[in-house]
Amino acid sequence: MTPGFLSRTIRGLAQMFGAKPDKPGPDDVTAEARALLAFKKTPEERKKRKAAIFAEMKEDHSSNKWRWRRWASIILVNLLFVASYKVDLQLIEGALTASRVFGFHFADLNSSLQLMLAHKHVVINLVIGVTTVLALYLLVGGRTFCSWVCPYHLVSEIAEMLHLKLAEKRLVKDHELDRRLRVVMFVVFAVMAFASGYTLFETISPVGILSRALTYGTLIGLIWVALLLAIEVLWSRRFWCRYVCPIGLTYGMAGTVAPVRILHDAENCLHEGKCRAVCLVPHVLDMTKLGYSREVRTPVGPDCTRCAMCLDACPTGALRFDIKGISGTAHPAE
Repeated sequence: MTPGFLSRTIRGLAQMFGAKPDKPGPDDVTAEARALLAFKKTPEERKKRKAAIFAEMKEDHSSNKWRWRRWASIILVNLLFVASYKVDLQLIEGALTASRVFGFHFADLNSSLQLMLAHKHVVINLVIGVTTVLALYLLVGGRTFCSWVCPYHLVSEIAEMLHLKLAEKRLVKDHELDRRLRVVMFVVFAVMAFASGYTLFETISPVGILSRALTYGTLIGLIWVALLLAIEVLWSRRFWCRYVCPIGLTYGMAGTVAPVRILHDAENCLHEGKCRAVCLVPHVLDMTKLGYSREVRTPVGPDCTRCAMCLDACPTGALRFDIKGISGTAHPAE
């Protein structure tokens, strides 16, 4: 691991735990990135960039290609649980919090932690399931679960669309909270599980509630899910995912060094901010601001959900999926 990789990883983890992104100093920027920034600040290039941004504002080139792919993935994964249970195939058993797929145990990292803290002993099947899931997300990136598997992400995204429409009409306003609240809730849920012997988080988690409702028809918890969605539509955009749910933290830490990531190429970036406007965790895209890139090609940090909404929004292809060491776009420092 190179010094550049280590410092980038530390910054990414710090941001995931609530630290605010900061503008890099002269010593934090590579010579290549400094040269590119100086070039972009020349009068001729400034004029070209402003013209390109104005043209993009007049004719929107964004798409929903990646959104439809994510929604299809979420629906397919959850329907597999439902179908297997309904026809009694016993190929995919359980729910997203803990399952057995073709004989392999899978267990959600945070749910397993809560359960073992509550019961105060290590459950072997959970250890096997956690190991399987950990190996998977070390490859594809931890928070991929949030946007490609989690059923609550789908309904929350639909709620967000409604929130944005109401916000345009000035009927609602987004109340941003401190991102460190998510870390506090992680600790609170863990301490409560250990002290009470009861996994409170599993009771109120809309991920487990929706997964069990779809598979087993357990509907009473949907009242709580509806309340959360009402909060997100009327008061705080993506309230649960941004400020409460600790699942993203555990998967983000698990996938810190994952080779699959989204890569930002500053050479192609207009720095107009469309990507940050659609992002669930916009702090991970701080490098898209003019003068904030430490490197010309920068992997997006571990708090990224790999939802690819930024790819759909980006008019120039400055953001794209990358597989370190395979796709040919890996940063030279790595």
